[in-house]
Amino acid sequence: MASTSPDTPRTQPRRRWRLQWRLWLVGLLIVLILGSALAVIASAHRTRVQYARLQRLEAQQDKLQTAWGRLLLEESTWSAPSRIERLAAERLDMQVPDISQVKVIQP
Repeated sequence: MASTSPDTPRTQPRRRWRLQWRLWLVGLLIVLILGSALAVIASAHRTRVQYARLQRLEAQQDKLQTAWGRLLLEESTWSAPSRIERLAAERLDMQVPDISQVKVIQP
C-alpha cells in the first residue's frame, strides 16, 4: 500500500497556491492598515486646523462683542433724555412748555 507523504508532487501546487493566497492576504491587510493610519493622520490634521480656526473665530467674536458693548454704551450716552434736553436748550433755545401752554387735541 502506498502512503502519500505531505511532500508529494500532487500536494505541492496546493501548498504553493495557499502560500500565495496568504501572502496576498497579508499584503492586502498591510495596505488596508496603512490606509487606515493615513486616514487617522489626515483626520487629526483636519481637526487641528479646524480647532485653530475655531480659536481665531472665538477671539474675533470676543473683540466684536466688546466693541458692540462699547457702542451700546455710547448710544445710551448720546441718547440720554437729559443730554437731549440740555442740547435743545443750548443750541436751539428750546424749553419745556408750561402746563398752561399745553393744548390737548381730541380726534
